[in-house]
Amino acid sequence: MTKAIYVDYAASTPIDKKALEAMMPYLRRYYGNPSSTHSFGQKARAAIEQAREQAAGFLHCKATEVIFTSGATEANNLAIQGVIKSKIQNPKLGDKPHIVTTAIEHESVLEPCQTLEREGIVEVTYVKPQKDGIVRPEDVEKAIQPNTVLVSIMYANSEIGTIQPIAEIAKLLKGKMIRFHTDAVQAANFLDCDVQKLGVDLLTLSGHKIYGPKGVGVLYVREGVRVDPVVQGGGQEAGLRSGTENVAAIVGMGQALEALGDPRMAITNIKIRQLRDKLIKALLRKIPDCELTGSAQNRLPNNAHFRFRGVEGRDVVIALDQKGIAASTGSACSEKTQEPSHVLVALGLEEKESLSALRLTLGKHTKAEEIEKAVRVIAQTVAQLRKAVV
Repeated sequence: MTKAIYVDYAASTPIDKKALEAMMPYLRRYYGNPSSTHSFGQKARAAIEQAREQAAGFLHCKATEVIFTSGATEANNLAIQGVIKSKIQNPKLGDKPHIVTTAIEHESVLEPCQTLEREGIVEVTYVKPQKDGIVRPEDVEKAIQPNTVLVSIMYANSEIGTIQPIAEIAKLLKGKMIRFHTDAVQAANFLDCDVQKLGVDLLTLSGHKIYGPKGVGVLYVREGVRVDPVVQGGGQEAGLRSGTENVAAIVGMGQALEALGDPRMAITNIKIRQLRDKLIKALLRKIPDCELTGSAQNRLPNNAHFRFRGVEGRDVVIALDQKGIAASTGSACSEKTQEPSHVLVALGLEEKESLSALRLTLGKHTKAEEIEKAVRVIAQTVAQLRKAVV
């Protein structure tokens, strides 16, 4: 049987061997509740605190500023809802709190904002990007109002891979009583996530996007920033995230974050970029009426996002899967819908063009021969689908 080619690393990554090995003892032997006072519980607690130190090392922050969650979706919800809850309970704030975000955020940022907006709790401004997917700092600055309490902008887009000028935006917000959150889920593998350099107050990470396990995430909360809990209960995670911690997953995420600091990852990322560039050049050369979406330069080194005129991306993905290639049309969280991508619509693309997208994302296990084969198969598949609709 021919080995499948996986080019959907933005959706999920295979768990790293060291991360899996680090997790196993906490699935088999050290199964105590980390809130318990006996030795079983204290062994689990010590493992969590070690992982917290590993996360703090990656983020260049204090361990007390790291909150473990069930994933990035919960972390994003905690950041947004938690900041707003803390503000609406402040009698000094006369107007409704105002949020500034962008029209191309992940659903786990957009949905909480839209829900709070529908419920009449907040006002929200959705800043549109330029045609290349980049959000201009000056547009964010123009959107700020006297009652703005939160700005939330994704570090790197999950669909088209464009990288936003987070540090520049942070400088514009400095001195204002506005909290700045960034979803760094896609950025963590490739970009500097030093929160001191970025200047953010809150930052989200996901375990399974960095060769760690599913079911775990991190929310960095800068010391002194008030975030009210969304999940009530036993008061775990400094009172911000109640519920018994997923010890094994937290251990795995800590190991995955530590691995990102390995100097060899820089070499791996250069290899990934070279393969991605080769992929882009080859597909643009081989397939007529094929366009690259987003910035050609200012994008994640593993991301390639195309539009093929005359075919639907969903049909391409299904056909490729039947031929042993795993790809996607965009964010895995929204791929089940047949609606056009809100990211592509925000770029000003027509509905038909938005539905013609294919996202290919590479990872550390991607090989040159896989890219060569993927190019041949994708070109053949698009040609066959175009012929079928004529």
